[in-house]
Amino acid sequence: MNKKEQSLSIIKPDGVSRKLIGQVVKRLEENSINIIAMKMIHMSIKEAQGFYAVHKKRPFFNSLTDFMSSGPAVVMVLEGEDVIAKYRKLMGATNYKEAAEGTIRKDFATDIEKNVVHGSDSLESAAFEIGYFFNSFEING
Repeated sequence: MNKKEQSLSIIKPDGVSRKLIGQVVKRLEENSINIIAMKMIHMSIKEAQGFYAVHKKRPFFNSLTDFMSSGPAVVMVLEGEDVIAKYRKLMGATNYKEAAEGTIRKDFATDIEKNVVHGSDSLESAAFEIGYFFNSFEING
């Protein structure tokens, strides 16, 4: 059953510093994923900790939040039919070594943390994540 959904996408600091913004956007557009909001941000450590609060007890929490606050990132709201699953497939596995050929992470990631992109994993996380970075006036969907 297809349904119109929204997902958050982040081009992480490694993707921005390596000048991959255009490559990621091109892949979204080529796969009929609509970008309905986009901006560049630079999270503070506190903002990164708030965004990744769900992982607070995980061993990678500190390195993840340090990395995500290390430089600018591009946040986008994506919209389309089953966009959460569609974008997760396009991103590839979190561990880029296990990602399918032709996915963003397989093609561009340099390690498990510096894997270029983030995408919401459920409708619930998408609602939280989009609201964390965007207000209703910034979303054009």
